Amino acid sequence: MSEINIQIGKQIRTFRKMRKLTLAQLSYVLHKSKSTISKYEKGEISVDIETLYEIADALQIHVEQLLYCPPKRTVISSQNNSPAFFSGVSQFYSYLYDGRSNNIIRCVFDVLSETENHQYKIMMYMNYKVFDNYQNCENTYWGFIEHYDALTHISLNNKDTPMEKASIQILASYLDSDIKWGLFNGFSSRPMMPIAIKMLLSKTCLKEDSALINQLKVSKDDVRLLKLYNMLSVT
Repeated sequence: MSEINIQIGKQIRTFRKMRKLTLAQLSYVLHKSKSTISKYEKGEISVDIETLYEIADALQIHVEQLLYCPPKRTVISSQNNSPAFFSGVSQFYSYLYDGRSNNIIRCVFDVLSETENHQYKIMMYMNYKVFDNYQNCENTYWGFIEHYDALTHISLNNKDTPMEKASIQILASYLDSDIKWGLFNGFSSRPMMPIAIKMLLSKTCLKEDSALINQLKVSKDDVRLLKLYNMLSVT
């Protein structure tokens, strides 16, 4: 059995379990035998490209989430006016604080490829439990990083809910730093409402302690500025 088959099989099984589908249910959707699906998951046989796309659709995920690319991410070039914070980065991280559950929400961003117009395609894995398996997460977004003179904009689309879009604005990313503050705009389903929330971005995984939680919470100064400007701002 090849390592690629084994890793792809593990991903299929992980996402099938997440969707609470049995082997029989997935085999019914794909019009393949239960035995064949089991062999895919064990890495005993290869999955052809067409079937891989069909499996991704059945599991409501992006096909890239099933691929095993021992990880070959793209490094953001220091040329083409890429901001200093992102220069040389192929993976970065972010943190939000969810006041509804009183938990930190962790995110991992993988830089996948560079486009012809010097944007970078990314995948964001949101609210994972274990970093070693961060692709097993609550929400997965794909999108692009765009750089402007004083602002970096990340546009995102939710693979599971195509109508849901999100974005992140990061100010002064041309200044190098280990961390940056951004504003995450999206749509919440618990309860259903549009949201804007502070997001802390980092080049490395941060220690999740009370100090980090205090940073992520809306502060008195945040409230003062919100009342003054009548808008939520993150600087």
